[in-house]
Amino acid sequence: MDLRASIPDEPNSLEQAADNGLLHRRALLGRGIAATGVLGAALGPNATGAAAEQLVEPPWGLQVGDDTPPYQTPSKFAKNVVRTLSNPKFEPRSSISRTPHHLLEGTRTPNGLHFTINHTGIPEVDPQQHRFVIHGLVKRPLVFTVDALLRYPMTSRPAFVECGGNSAPLFSPKPVQADVQALHGLASCAEWTGVSLPLLLDECGIDPRAKWFIAEGADGAHLMRSIPLAKGLDDAMIALYQNGEPLMPGNGFPMRLLLPGYEGNMNVKFLRRIKLVSGPAMSFWESQVYTEPMPKGKSYNFDFVNEVKSFITRPSPGQDIKLPGFYEISGIAYSGKGKIIRVMVSADGGRSWAEAALEAPVPTKAFTRFRMPWRWDGRPVILQSRAWDDHGSFQPTRSEFVAARGELDAVPSVMAFKNHHCNVVTSWAVDSHGKLTHAYA
Repeated sequence: MDLRASIPDEPNSLEQAADNGLLHRRALLGRGIAATGVLGAALGPNATGAAAEQLVEPPWGLQVGDDTPPYQTPSKFAKNVVRTLSNPKFEPRSSISRTPHHLLEGTRTPNGLHFTINHTGIPEVDPQQHRFVIHGLVKRPLVFTVDALLRYPMTSRPAFVECGGNSAPLFSPKPVQADVQALHGLASCAEWTGVSLPLLLDECGIDPRAKWFIAEGADGAHLMRSIPLAKGLDDAMIALYQNGEPLMPGNGFPMRLLLPGYEGNMNVKFLRRIKLVSGPAMSFWESQVYTEPMPKGKSYNFDFVNEVKSFITRPSPGQDIKLPGFYEISGIAYSGKGKIIRVMVSADGGRSWAEAALEAPVPTKAFTRFRMPWRWDGRPVILQSRAWDDHGSFQPTRSEFVAARGELDAVPSVMAFKNHHCNVVTSWAVDSHGKLTHAYA
């Protein structure tokens, strides 16, 4: 089956592009929708004209509002837009927080909602006392303070960060009934600003024997990972800012390593040293923890890049559809190799597909928002998305993935370290009442 279904150059207004109500993406321009009255019908019986009732002044329009705070926080009416916590009692174990993708829009994750994983809590690092050193196989070891790094030329770029264990519940033999936050919430995207690592390495002078470097954090776990030097000389950054403000404590304040496209734990937080070496360290974190188990007892020890992935965020479980009519399917797609070039959407479990619209500009190694117009007729459907990147990679179906990687006997925990790099096509089932659940198609 050709998932790149041909699309007419001049579609009629609201032309169906695939089965079960998927419309041509040009319908998102809105003119065809408005001309046929679909949009008004989708609003339901509570939508009335402006002349239908007298405009009443609400109470907030009759009084003085609150004072402006030094740091703006969300409205109390958005109090449900929060991360979920795996360790709310702060027990002595790893703490995980997940991003509520189903409650967000666009492609940038707000700093307070960016996912985090911290193995020994969040250290309170004093930026005036913190030191970062580059040493090992270099001609001139250097020590940097935060103030010293701020004197270097800054660079900014969008990039997603994704835990290798994101989407781990999809290893389960039966679909875990959870929302998109629980299934895919260990990925976030921000604009990062900092100092180019190639610039700092060039200043230190690289010994020709150096082929790898070890990055180590200053938290209690002292997480350390071995990274190919070629990546450090490509697009690596010492990040100091996140969406324009200093890094959040849980995201590595005052500085972290940013390796666009590489799995999250390699983007070492609270960065305190980089040591250039001739070969990988084979530390606990990479030989015993962050590995990729394969069938028949084998494993990958250095599987760095997060594969191409997409998932629908709206509608998704917990966002039940109240009435038949016109809706917009929306989600995010990303690839650790490069840019997203295509996202296909299906409303019949993968039997027919239509191409979604990608919001421009489409960045490399960052979230891309996709949108697809959809007219639901009230019958049960299964919604899916599938993404392609500019390196020729695409999401596998779950059956294809299981054939290569296997599945677990029970519902996995993200910290089991036996369930990494799952990028299968995700399916949301919609029943005749508009209720959405996680399904395997």
